Amino acid sequence: MAFAVDLTGRVAVVTGGSRGIGRAIVRGLAQAGATVAIASRKLPSCEELAAEVVAAGGQASAHAFDAGSWDDCDRLFAQVTERWGGASILVNNAGKSPVSPSSVETDQAAFDQIIAVNLRSAFRLSALFGAQMVEQDGGAIINISSTGSLRPEPYFAPYAAAKAGLNILTQSFAKEFGPKVRVNTVMPGPFHTDGTKSWSRSDGFADHAKKAQPLGRGGEPEEIVGAILYLVSDLSSYVTGAQLAVDGGHAISRG
Repeated sequence: MAFAVDLTGRVAVVTGGSRGIGRAIVRGLAQAGATVAIASRKLPSCEELAAEVVAAGGQASAHAFDAGSWDDCDRLFAQVTERWGGASILVNNAGKSPVSPSSVETDQAAFDQIIAVNLRSAFRLSALFGAQMVEQDGGAIINISSTGSLRPEPYFAPYAAAKAGLNILTQSFAKEFGPKVRVNTVMPGPFHTDGTKSWSRSDGFADHAKKAQPLGRGGEPEEIVGAILYLVSDLSSYVTGAQLAVDGGHAISRG
């Protein structure tokens, strides 16, 4: 059995692909040979990354995408199908994780938006692309959840609940679309991204991580790529419905 990851000829869709973990995933998939459809609200950033992929000899497209919109999910599916003939890899990475002072201060609009972005969009896109993969040559769906779904804190309860729901969607779709489509979850822990740097680069977090986490630090975006390549390739041909933590031991934190 060969162990190199070669995704040549495969089309991958990455939501929230313009920055942070999503950006690293796009680069990793492209370097492995995949054509990548990059989707996020920040179209210029998607276009910049797509140009980078093309300049390196790959293929990519940029798509404006609001994960809070059901219609945008349908539109993204239609665009990818028209441009590339469909996809055999879907990475549901788009997420929103605002922190509220308390549950009673969380209003309905904020709650609904968190559920829509983190859970509803993954449901709709998985339904559309998963059914397409079944009709074509199969594929793989990766849901980017969070170790917060296992270790929830009061200040991000709606986010943790949405990510826990995403874990359930993984198992449900693995049953619905198997055996042609494998569906798995990746659960990042604390990562250093442009969206988290206000706390992940703080002295307080660094001190806590050294004491509480087995690996003693936050992750860099590139450190999630190996897990993604494993789960979308034949290396994981007997893996579906699984939850893989990429978290430096955060889920088994000592404190």
